[in-house]
Amino acid sequence: MSEWIEKIVTDSGLGEPWSSHVINTLILISIVIICLVVYKLAKDLVLRLLKKVIEKSNSRVNSVFMEHKVFDRLVIIIPALIVYGLAPMLVYGQELVGRLALCLVVFGVVRTIDKGLSATEFLYKKTEAAKTKPIKGFLQVVKIVIYLVGLIVIVSILMDRSPVLLLGGLGAASAVLLLVFQNTILGFVASIQLTENDMIRIGDWIEMPGHHADGEVKEITLYTVKVENWDKTITMVPTYSMVTEAFKNWRNMQEAGGRRIMRSVLIDVTSVRFCTEELLQRCNKIQYVQTYLQSRAAEIEAYNQQHHVDVSSPVNGRRLTNLGIFRAYLDNYLKNHPRIHNEMTIMVRQLEPRGSGLPVEIYAFTDTTDWAEYECIQSDIFDHIFAVVPEFDLRVYQQPSGYDLYGAKLSDKSQ
Repeated sequence: MSEWIEKIVTDSGLGEPWSSHVINTLILISIVIICLVVYKLAKDLVLRLLKKVIEKSNSRVNSVFMEHKVFDRLVIIIPALIVYGLAPMLVYGQELVGRLALCLVVFGVVRTIDKGLSATEFLYKKTEAAKTKPIKGFLQVVKIVIYLVGLIVIVSILMDRSPVLLLGGLGAASAVLLLVFQNTILGFVASIQLTENDMIRIGDWIEMPGHHADGEVKEITLYTVKVENWDKTITMVPTYSMVTEAFKNWRNMQEAGGRRIMRSVLIDVTSVRFCTEELLQRCNKIQYVQTYLQSRAAEIEAYNQQHHVDVSSPVNGRRLTNLGIFRAYLDNYLKNHPRIHNEMTIMVRQLEPRGSGLPVEIYAFTDTTDWAEYECIQSDIFDHIFAVVPEFDLRVYQQPSGYDLYGAKLSDKSQ
């Protein structure tokens, strides 16, 4: 081709140095045209043929690679190799054009590997292992390394120097590189710690008040952890913060199959008293405390007789209280509740009295971790508790409100 172009230019009568410039330009244009035609044919024919073959093979891997345009990036290498092969035909600039062609080959390889890693990540996300061992952060590090290596190779090709010499020069600039890639290094180390220690997985419910994160983990990358909050907002938490700062992971609760109820009902202390015969008779009709009352009454009577207690005074010896029967009732009520997890802790305890009353705390676990169901079960339990408190001659403590003051005023007027 070069001889044919040279003959045409020579026959035209152009003298030196114009003839050399014209010949070189025409050869270069011819090479560009050939490359464009080959690139177009490769995309239109080769890729179409490859797509049909992949569709017939029903291979999920090949389909994903085609969707992520991995082979499209690989096609760039073909015209680059043609340029490199035809570069010696040029009158001058052969070395520069050849180097540029090699740089384009390296760029095509790097871009192909990049797209291939993205396709690999997409395939990995479809597996169960992706929830416990996310690899996006590691793949991002691999991509950074590949691009750095590609950049070093391209620079070495343009400078006609060995890549080893360039790598040796980078050692002297390591302090600057550490500063530039500080977040990358921190994120990479944090990703390894998070993965190896199984601290967080895709789909975990986490709480991190310092970053206003309270929701489900959607993505773990080299730099950030993407959390979709329950109000459907998105919070991006730096990956290294998951290692250096405290956060709460609700995964164990979800895996255990039960969610904790730990809430108190405040009893007015002035309503706590020893049981009267009338109250005991009423409580004996309550199924959840009948067995308790029988065993407890026999135990107390035996104790008082053994110690010759004068039962004429209520302060002597041992006696049943309305609060004690109420706690026994709640304990049996929870154990017989159909939505309380019987294989987990069930406890009704009395906490330290405070200015707002005497807390009687319910500590139990529901048989579901679903948020809506959990709230419904918890509300039903406390609806029942507030309704039965008066049956034990107890009162729920409530700070005086306008209604209370108004009622007291009407009572004074009636008197």
